[in-house]
Amino acid sequence: MTLAISGKTAVVTGAANGVGLAIARHFVERGANVMFADMDEERLEEELGAVGEERGSAQYFAGDLREKLTRANLLSATIDAFERIDILVNASRQVMLSDPLDPKADFVEDLVAQNLMTSLRMTQAFAKRMIGQADEAGEDDDRPQGSIINLSSIAARRTQPELLAYSVSSAALDQLTRSMAVALAPHRIRVNAIALGSVMSASLQGALRDDEDHRKAIVDNTPLGRIAGAGELAEVAQFLASDGSSFMTGQVLTVDGGRTLLDTVDAPVH
Repeated sequence: MTLAISGKTAVVTGAANGVGLAIARHFVERGANVMFADMDEERLEEELGAVGEERGSAQYFAGDLREKLTRANLLSATIDAFERIDILVNASRQVMLSDPLDPKADFVEDLVAQNLMTSLRMTQAFAKRMIGQADEAGEDDDRPQGSIINLSSIAARRTQPELLAYSVSSAALDQLTRSMAVALAPHRIRVNAIALGSVMSASLQGALRDDEDHRKAIVDNTPLGRIAGAGELAEVAQFLASDGSSFMTGQVLTVDGGRTLLDTVDAPVH
């Protein structure tokens, strides 16, 4: 089994901080060509200066990927820079607390647009390019032609009203993963997802700042007794991006330190 991604081209969204940044950096270190995509251009510039090009090559693209033109420009920029696309990581996601009884504060439309629809539209646009590459490779080439990885959450399977919008968008993203996996399988393009438990992302760092009780509640309800580092998710993403997972598609891999093994309804899933 090989986990090599050297020489492959990856686009990672949400790559200015947190898990997306960790995945993008990790891919560069493993020899991939990586387009870091995010809305925060200033942060992208800062991070790209720190990444360097010791192994793979790194470039960035700044823009709002909820917009069709921005997605098209990102695809064009990636092809101009690296000539092809092999891996798409939809890591751009947002967490917002909801009031499920208040239509003005449930934020369902916002998180469905950010966490679900952007991933869907990115997948559709980039899969079209991957299909073209597969056609160019010819019918005799049965190698995998692309890997698409979505970042989801164990919130999709838990019930916490204050995370209504995040839970709904995560559950929909899981189903999107399965549906697109079947649709793209004839083109040898795989689609999988990673369902995160508590990972030290930018949003979680903000939530835990000056809130030791929240941190303790997460740790106490995680069998492995800690919060994951973003780099640990990058290792899982590399596995799904590599030929080591070549016979896997439509899977939602849970990376939560065992949290979903416990039936603690009120335990935080953020």
